[in-house]
Amino acid sequence: MLESDSRYFALPPEKSANLTAREDLREYLQGISGNEIPAPGAVLPPIEQQEVWAAGVTYFRSRTARMEESKSAGGGDFYDRVYSAERPELFFKATAHRVVGSGAKVRIRHDSKWNVPEPELTLLISPRGKVLGYTIGNDMSSRDIEGENPLYLPQAKVYDGSCALGPGILVLSEPLDASTEIAIEIRRGGVQAFSGTTTLASMKRDPKVLVEYLFRENSFPHGCFLMTGTGIVPPDSFTLAHGDEIRVSMAGIGTLENTVE
Repeated sequence: MLESDSRYFALPPEKSANLTAREDLREYLQGISGNEIPAPGAVLPPIEQQEVWAAGVTYFRSRTARMEESKSAGGGDFYDRVYSAERPELFFKATAHRVVGSGAKVRIRHDSKWNVPEPELTLLISPRGKVLGYTIGNDMSSRDIEGENPLYLPQAKVYDGSCALGPGILVLSEPLDASTEIAIEIRRGGVQAFSGTTTLASMKRDPKVLVEYLFRENSFPHGCFLMTGTGIVPPDSFTLAHGDEIRVSMAGIGTLENTVE
């Protein structure tokens, strides 16, 4: 599906296969004609066969939160060093079948008692390491599991329904402006339980540098997605609950909406 000036078009099946791995994605989309369709409700995540990776501790707020959650495990200094180091923290997040789209349900782990969403600018990257476009990502995280021991990061981050992408991909040939705002609102029982905003200017790491490190000694035949870290972390007293509604918004991309299951 292609959206242009608030109009939606169905892409011919023969032209949409492996679409998000094309180097010429912007030019290709401009030449596609399709049938106009009504505005969609719930949509599939904009992912095909790509892996989803993530960068951590790219904002000062994230560094502070990680140090706070890991105090009991004596790992606070861990994250301060990651924030200051030249080499970024990069980790695997999800395969396509673990990813949900806007309007679908994200999950919290049954063996965790402290869970938060992490709203993040997410890059669509071609097999050759070119940034093709941008989407919104929600990196669901179990803070108590990661805080218990930094080596438990995969269990805190990687599980079914732990990743949401969408609502679509903003195809741009240039970087997003540093003033671009990321906003999140969490509603519980129809009442706002948490909200926050940040801008890309608060990100310490250049997205292009994150991509360069990710592609060192690594190949992605279908391209990949890279979450670039979060600058919004709820207070330590907050944890997600079943039925919470999460809305993450970015200008030009839209709003990623999910309910917690």
